[in-house]
Amino acid sequence: MTSETELAFAHPEARAKATADRPLDRLSLRNHIVDVEIGAFQSERDVTQRLSFNVVVEIAPLPVDLDDDVDRILSYDTLAESIAAELAAERLNLLETLCDRVALRILQEPQARRVFVRIEKLDRGPGALGVEIVRSKEGVVTDAPVDVVAAPNPRIAYLTEVALKSPHVSHWIDQMAAMEAPLVVCVPPAPTKDRDGMSDGPRRRAALVSVELAAWQLNNREPRCVVVASRTELDWALKNRQISVWAPAKIVLDAPEGSDVDAEDGWALAKWFAEHFAACEVLAFAGDADVANWTSATPLRAVTLEQAEI
Repeated sequence: MTSETELAFAHPEARAKATADRPLDRLSLRNHIVDVEIGAFQSERDVTQRLSFNVVVEIAPLPVDLDDDVDRILSYDTLAESIAAELAAERLNLLETLCDRVALRILQEPQARRVFVRIEKLDRGPGALGVEIVRSKEGVVTDAPVDVVAAPNPRIAYLTEVALKSPHVSHWIDQMAAMEAPLVVCVPPAPTKDRDGMSDGPRRRAALVSVELAAWQLNNREPRCVVVASRTELDWALKNRQISVWAPAKIVLDAPEGSDVDAEDGWALAKWFAEHFAACEVLAFAGDADVANWTSATPLRAVTLEQAEI
């Protein structure tokens, strides 16, 4: 009889037939290979060997009102980050221990119901030597504290409309990207009179869209500034030190306190973003009048265009 673990890694058709009475959606990470120092033998110390990870997660049914929203699902990145976090925690002797810890970390996710983990050593013999386990939410304690792989605090660069037109933008981005914290650029709404005469709701949404237009215009000029619109995209960008430019509509509209921010004021949006994501610093490329009345625990460095161009 085919085992549950074999089915987890089987072809979807075989799995579908065997589990037709209790179908669950599955998220998978296949053939994820990492160089790791692991093993109980002396010959495995102070050297790395390739480990192959295969993870399958059975997840709760997706909400009927999902609306194609990436922030409401269990992300693929969570699987790879769970592996990376456990490998970084300490050196281990046993694949069994590593399997168990990876599974437990994934089961902390609200959507996860059951996890299958297969880890294989690829360099210990002519074939792959491995361990397979299955863990379910019912079988483990999932409220135990687990170190979260937190995204680093970003550095925010706010570029006014005048600053965006400067020929020195590329130079500024080079300098900021070289700093320790990952960079997120915030821009003001693109100039438009189309919002005149609109009621508050449509006007606010149109203003957010015009900020996104300005973000894409910067991306067109500086392709390394990747437009990010969701928390999932932003989290990945910060962890991977991607230079990002913020498209605010989704995050602002999704946040309960987002209705309090003036969507037509690019500086107000940048300040809100800095507070919301605990920025380590805000660099404002603007005249003094543009950055007046900054009241925040986040450090602000106001840089006039003349200072920036020296």
